[in-house]
Formats: sequence, structure tokens, C-alpha cells
Amino acid sequence: TDVDFEPVYFGFDSTGVPQGELGKIDAVAQHLNSHGDRVVIVEGNCDDRGSNEYNLSLGDLRAISIRDYMATLGIAGERMQTKSYGEEKPAVAGSGEEAWSLNRRGEFAIFKHK
Repeated sequence: TDVDFEPVYFGFDSTGVPQGELGKIDAVAQHLNSHGDRVVIVEGNCDDRGSNEYNLSLGDLRAISIRDYMATLGIAGERMQTKSYGEEKPAVAGSGEEAWSLNRRGEFAIFKHK
């Protein structure tokens, strides 16, 4: 759609949304609340440490954490989906904490509901 939201970043091996990242989710929820025809897919991502299976699971749990928080803000469950990409869609290439910290994230794909 015509709108982009900032990624929500996570700590190493963590599924809890850091306090400082909640405002980014609030912005998405506000957008959804004012655009009733929009839905969101919350995409969970990981850095490349850990097995593929582990990272798919971790990405899923990160996306679910974001979705659950949006539900507390009044977004109906049928307007939200989650998807994990594990380590398959890095935001930046490379290794080391600088790259890893940018790859541990949740992203938002906003669509018009058909």
C-alpha cells in the first residue's frame, strides 16, 4: 500500500517486544483503526545464528508477540496474520552485532482487504 512502518527490533534470542519499540506497533494499530479496509501481515525475522528450524520458530514467536500486542490495542484477530521468514530475508548482509541487530525484527505488510 501507500504506507511504510518502521521495523520492530528484538534482542538476541528474545521474543519479547522491547518497551522502546512499542510506539512503532502503536503507529500500525492507529493506521489500522483509522483504515477499516486494511489488514496486516506481521513478518517475523531473525539473524543467521541458530538452525533454520529454530529461527523459523523464533521468527514466528516474534510475529505473534507483535500481533498479541496489537490485539490489546483493539485490532481484531481476523485483520492480522503472522508469517515467519526465519533468517531467509535479512535486512542487511553480514555478520556481527551491527548486522544481526538489524535482522532481528518484525515487519508489517499492510494490504487492502478484498
